[in-house]
Amino acid sequence: MSGGQGVPDDLWGIGIDVGGTKIAGGVVALRDGQVLTRAQIPTGGGRGGAAVLDDAVALATRLKTDAERRGGRIASIGVGVAELVDPAGEIVSYERIGWPGLPVRERFAAVAPARIESDVRAAALAESRFGAGRHHDPFAYVTIGTGISYSLVIDGRPFPGARGAALVIANGPLTAVCPACGHRHDQILEEFANGPSLAARYTQATGREVTGAESVLTAASKGDPVATDIIETAADAIGNTLGFLINALDPAALVIGGGLGLAGGLFWDRLVAQTRAHIWNAAAHDLPILPATLGPNAGLIGAALAGGP
Repeated sequence: MSGGQGVPDDLWGIGIDVGGTKIAGGVVALRDGQVLTRAQIPTGGGRGGAAVLDDAVALATRLKTDAERRGGRIASIGVGVAELVDPAGEIVSYERIGWPGLPVRERFAAVAPARIESDVRAAALAESRFGAGRHHDPFAYVTIGTGISYSLVIDGRPFPGARGAALVIANGPLTAVCPACGHRHDQILEEFANGPSLAARYTQATGREVTGAESVLTAASKGDPVATDIIETAADAIGNTLGFLINALDPAALVIGGGLGLAGGLFWDRLVAQTRAHIWNAAAHDLPILPATLGPNAGLIGAALAGGP
């Protein structure tokens, strides 16, 4: 992994951030994380994984051509994906991006030396090197948006776990059984509190269809009681999990990113309060809980860094 002092100013990397709805790409200066060129295209996953891969490789090729025209040297390509990626850089899940059996790394390596990484670990790496986590070790990075996941960063490096799955906090059921009636309730956090779930819950409760969390956040800011309840209960549920994460990992700080994670206002205030309420260790009650600072570019910056020499 590259980036930082000692890296030449003209040594650049390409970062490709492949999500379920969009593919963002950029040329990144590995020395300071500056995004020199940025482009974005829709993922269009319904067309099949091969078409998505063709588009992502074409985007990387265009970015390389642009960089060379500007006099830069492309060291590598890093590709962040919204999937599990093992420590060897192999994609081992296919929940959002249909690339099973496709020569993903080989296709990108035809453009420049390439590495595949989980998108949350890529963003965590960027925040460690150039963002909110740079003064904290170890720290936990959490992204809250279409997905909810985390990465523990130790000595500046995101920890992948034995199988690349040290990021899953919101996909398995949280099971509770009522002691009075015996009813079993299985709640999957991501299906209750991620961005699309807020819109779906609001539509179901009101009969007014909305398509994104932004609409629910806006309604809550205007005093809509249904929207307020949905935002508060989502923040409560995530805060419960983040408190548990802090109890288990004992990080020096918690950095929160993602579209919903950086929404601010009611959601942020409630999330922070509920996270602190679920921290058991008194010495950790006041640990820094910080908004990520690199915004929507964190994933592509981190991907470029992960792919670096």
